[in-house]
Amino acid sequence: MDFAGMLQLKVSRVEEGIDRLLPAASEPSCRLHAAMRYSMQAGGKRLRPVLVLAASELFGAEGSADPVPAAVAVECVHTYSLVHDDLPCMDNDSLRRGRPTAHKAYGEATALLAGDALLTRAFAILSGSYSGSPALAASLVAELSEAAGSRRLIGGQMEDLLAERASKATPDGLRFIHQNKTAAMIEAALAMGGRCGGASDAWVEALRAGGRELGLAFQIVDDILDATSDTATLGKTAGKDAKAGKATYVSVHGLDAARRFARERSDSAIAALRRLPGETGFLTALAESLVDRRR
Repeated sequence: MDFAGMLQLKVSRVEEGIDRLLPAASEPSCRLHAAMRYSMQAGGKRLRPVLVLAASELFGAEGSADPVPAAVAVECVHTYSLVHDDLPCMDNDSLRRGRPTAHKAYGEATALLAGDALLTRAFAILSGSYSGSPALAASLVAELSEAAGSRRLIGGQMEDLLAERASKATPDGLRFIHQNKTAAMIEAALAMGGRCGGASDAWVEALRAGGRELGLAFQIVDDILDATSDTATLGKTAGKDAKAGKATYVSVHGLDAARRFARERSDSAIAALRRLPGETGFLTALAESLVDRRR
């Protein structure tokens, strides 16, 4: 299997979809749309939208829906969360994906509105792109809105902020943050891809289970890289978690234990993904690459 080639092909499909489904920078309000595109077209791993495409391909039922709009919608929500996470009232970061954060490039107010616009655009993409299949559109909207809401992504972000002010983070509290701030969107990406491919409810649940383990592994590795890598390699500010007093797997468990947990969660994710139908080689290779990544 040519993993690198397959990954690049999927990333290219995502990039084309982003360009096609976002408002043009020339449309009124042009500054807002330019800021949206600035953040969305800054590159990055494109992990979540690639997972949508890969999960859809596992099933490929007759009449399967094009997964690209769902992939772009997931990336819109992910990018909005990064734009807001970088704001001065949150993490106050100046670098994202190797270049100035949105509020550094466009100002705080425009960045805030661009994040809002990306979030709402995600649901416009889903409702418009799948209008011919109302049941699928409804299931995709439900999946993404639940993952992005107060019980998952935003709730995890809230607890992450509160943990900075806590005198001592607990392992259970840390796991809640990671399961929701990070893993929720990875679960949703796989589940949405499965739904586009015509997966049964049982297989969608299996995809979610694999995504939960993969999301935990991904975030633990992120914690490790923040503590051990450098800004140039990461494309974002290294060492900011320790400086902010954030609860991470490194701060709570130590570096060696964090590395062990990352490996365990990755192995669990790979085992879950291998139980899925179809050719799972790409998905398992992707999971493996996330643990071994350097950025």
